[in-house]
Amino acid sequence: MTISDAMSPLWVSSLQNAAVGQGAGASQGMSDVENSIEFFLGPEGTPAQSLRRARGFVAKVLPALLAGAPNVKVVEEATLAVLTELVDVTARHRASVDLSGRVSYDGDHVLITVGELDQTLPSAEEEPGLYIVHRLTDEIGQYRGDEAGYATWASVPVRPKAR
Repeated sequence: MTISDAMSPLWVSSLQNAAVGQGAGASQGMSDVENSIEFFLGPEGTPAQSLRRARGFVAKVLPALLAGAPNVKVVEEATLAVLTELVDVTARHRASVDLSGRVSYDGDHVLITVGELDQTLPSAEEEPGLYIVHRLTDEIGQYRGDEAGYATWASVPVRPKAR
């Protein structure tokens, strides 16, 4: 499915209803139930357009995905900040025609995966936005994707990091 500005509000509504129906504690202790959203962006957009579309789509459905999570507003902001930086780097260094992403929530972490980069993840000195990613996440890594590139993932904690 390609993200479009004309995304059906019914899809978002059904996700919200499913999350509300599960109750606040449903996601805790049920690791076999996965809550996630995926997006795919074609080659027709510029990196800036890809960034806006991915962020806009995730921002619309993220409240439903995180329903019942503690610190929900803080987690939403951190998730969108990390997503923004990963999509920005990947859109400017694509290894494949399409840019894909997935945002999952397991009750303890929000896992963001964006692919595919045509190189290993640059250092934060080369891509200063990655300083934000490292500050807001527990872990960040890469694996080989399906299109001979690298998929980058980052784990945003739902509860604040211990100091």
